[in-house]
Amino acid sequence: MRGMRVLVWVSEETWEASVDAARSFASADAVLTLLFVASTDVVEAPGGALGGLLGRRPPRRDPVRRMASASAELGQALLAAAGERLGRPAESEQRAGRPEREVVAAAAGADLLIVARDGERDRPGPRSLAPPTRFVVDHAPCAVLLVWPDRRG
Repeated sequence: MRGMRVLVWVSEETWEASVDAARSFASADAVLTLLFVASTDVVEAPGGALGGLLGRRPPRRDPVRRMASASAELGQALLAAAGERLGRPAESEQRAGRPEREVVAAAAGADLLIVARDGERDRPGPRSLAPPTRFVVDHAPCAVLLVWPDRRG
């Protein structure tokens, strides 16, 4: 019998809480996957700015490619730090796109998705989730463990 498949959403601001929850709640035989999603909105923003130059000479270096490269490097670094903090074997997956859509798609093969709250941290309620995280919680095709960052339980 295989272990539970656990997907851990590694985002820039709250990855530690998600990884700590995986350490606390995932069984020893669970198959863990750490997921980072690079938002294409951020990566493609310089391309839109270049479109406004209307015929001016394009820059020597492609800013969209540079942003994509920087985002990929950030993702690799976060996944490496998350794997080290987790302290046990885990797969790593890096995607690019709209984070909420990519996380929901990745969760299709999971039994449990671990997500940290990323909105207003001073009080519980709807604003304790940013819109992409709210979308994930509402549309995930598996069970969701929602944790508070910076809180010890």
